[in-house]
Amino acid sequence: MSEGEAGSEGAGWAAEQLCQLTTIGRRSGRPHTIENWFAEHGGRLYLLSGGQLRSDWVKNLIANPAVQLRAGDRTLSGHAQLVTDPAEDALARRLLDAKYHGWHEGQPLTDWALTATPVRIDPAG
Repeated sequence: MSEGEAGSEGAGWAAEQLCQLTTIGRRSGRPHTIENWFAEHGGRLYLLSGGQLRSDWVKNLIANPAVQLRAGDRTLSGHAQLVTDPAEDALARRLLDAKYHGWHEGQPLTDWALTATPVRIDPAG
């Protein structure tokens, strides 16, 4: 998979457990990288911020949505935004809770999944 593509090879992304998300510092203008959990669905990547809107990486992407995400040997340049659509919000929470906490239909979401702030990353271009 080449840079900038999440596309139909999303299963490769799904096999990875952690990603490195690089945002641009809202004050410094320098790259800032964190390690985070993520999930892929329909060519989009989703993350949850347990620190909600207080997290520096969330504040950074609000100020500048251009991000880079790396997992394994895959790199994606994209645009990040907070998830505001209720259906997509619920999807992001279920995806991440299922991947990391074994959630399945008929089971309540974990407190983390219920309270974290969902973020979507769309591939650039």
